[in-house]
Formats: sequence, C-alpha cells, structure tokens
Amino acid sequence: MHTILGATGQIAVELARELHRTYTTDLRLVSRQPRKIHDSDTLVAANLLDAAQTARAVHGSHTVYFTAGLPPDTALWEAQFPVMLRNALDATRAAGARFVYFDNTYMYPQDSRPLTEEAPFAPVGRKGQVRAAMASMVLEEMARGDIPALIGRAPEFYGPGKTQSITNTLILDRILAGQKPRVPVRDDTLRTLICTPDASRALAALGNTPDAFGQTWHLPCDDDRLTYRQFIALASEVWERPLPHQVLHPWMLAAAGLVSRQVRELRELLPRYGQDNLFDSSKFKRRFPAFEVTRYRQGLAQIHTASRGRAQ
Repeated sequence: MHTILGATGQIAVELARELHRTYTTDLRLVSRQPRKIHDSDTLVAANLLDAAQTARAVHGSHTVYFTAGLPPDTALWEAQFPVMLRNALDATRAAGARFVYFDNTYMYPQDSRPLTEEAPFAPVGRKGQVRAAMASMVLEEMARGDIPALIGRAPEFYGPGKTQSITNTLILDRILAGQKPRVPVRDDTLRTLICTPDASRALAALGNTPDAFGQTWHLPCDDDRLTYRQFIALASEVWERPLPHQVLHPWMLAAAGLVSRQVRELRELLPRYGQDNLFDSSKFKRRFPAFEVTRYRQGLAQIHTASRGRAQ
C-alpha cells in the first residue's frame, strides 16, 4: 500500500497517476476531502493536524508520501505545517513504513550560487524558516534510522492543471486568460523551473528505489535555463501570437502589498527573482539516467494543448 498524504494537490494527483501507471495500483489517497483518481484507489478522509486520524490513515502502509500543501499564509504555515509533518512521521514510524517528503527550496539562500543537495539552509523570512525546520525534522528522522526516509526537493513549478506557483499565476494563467503576463522584479535573470509531471514522476521513482532512502534529492529539471523574457518568448512561439509582458518592479509590488494580502505574503520570496536561480539536479540524473526531463518547449506545448482541450 502506497499512501499519499495531501492527495488533492497537483503534485499528488500526478504522483498517484504515475504510481498507478508504473509501480502499483494499491493506492490510498488521504486528505480532508479525498477524491478518486482511479477506480481502485482507497480514500481516507483525515485531518493531518490530528495525530490519531493521521495514524489511522497511514496504518498498513508500505510507503508514505507527504505532499500536503497550505495556502500562502505565514501564520497558518507556522501553526500547522510542523504539526502535520510531525504527525505524519510519527504515524509512519508506528506503521514501520517508508517516508517520502516532497520539499521546496524556500530554505535555500536567495542568491545566484549553484544549489546542490549540500547547499546550506539560509531562509529569508518566516515561510523559509518553517520549511527549514520541516526539512531538518526529516533529516533528523534519517539520522535516527528508525524508518527509511528521503527528501525530494523541487524548485519553482510550472505546469498544467491547478499548478500553483508565481510562474503559473503571473505568467501562464494570465496567458491562458488572454491577459498580459507579468514578471516579478526582473525578466533577465535565469530561472530553474520544474514541470509538475516531472516532479511527480521523479518522486515516484525515488519512492520505489530502496537505495534512494537516507538522502536528499534535487528533482530533475531542464538544464537549459531561461530568463522569464526568453520563457515568454518561447510561449509566444507555442501560442503563435505576440505575448508582450510587464515587469513588476519592487516598488510596484511594495505598493500593491499595501492593499493586497496575497502580495504581502509573497514579499519574502522576491529576492530570488532578482538573482539567477541555479538549481542543480545532476545527482538525480546520474542515478536515473533513463529519466526523460521535459524540455521547456515541450512543457509549454503540453499546457497549450491541455488548455485547448478544456476549451472545446
């Protein structure tokens, strides 16, 4: 039994599809309001803030995937994320299962240094501090050695469906809505983005590779990094129409933050958009040389095709 905690997000949905397609049809999907993806899926409604509910949801599992998400609310992250993760780790240990933690890069330095799995934690802001504490919790579990555990860490997402990221929200969703795409801070810094289906496929591969446990892995990305200016130009070729964009300079975002809580919640992430983001996933590619990474043109074409299918 492979159990996905936080099973309604885009990463979790695509993870379930990949596990079902490639590894096992014995899937348990856990969230407050889980929904079946395949007829054979087992659904368990549980609140991960409740230790007893989490333990019941995980009982009997072989591998547990933690993909739970929360809205971008700092106070909510501080109050709930560590509790959810602690409950999940305790439940996995009680079940004698393996634990796969899906992570992001909020705890990393927001500068242009190449980021490998050995990069130091240097969080900027409270959300980064939460993610650093959570990653440290899993690293401590690895060191304890009671259960096999691993971390699969992804940079910023882009992708189809309900993918949530600044790239999707400000650029791709606006293109799909016929609006002018917007770029935070600068459009000439290199970005490392991961296509959400790749993140899920890679997470499934790690969770089904015994020697991957006990380690942190950067999930695989296209190494031909683009600036947002280049990314939007490529999207223009895929959509076959001009896509002029607007750069949201820091002073504009500061002004917007006076009236928008959503913008205020993003402020601590903004320094990374003023620097090249060089996320290194070579470790994964060496271990899984047959893994096919989605190139940026391919990913944009998939999004375009999916949007046309929804419109028909």
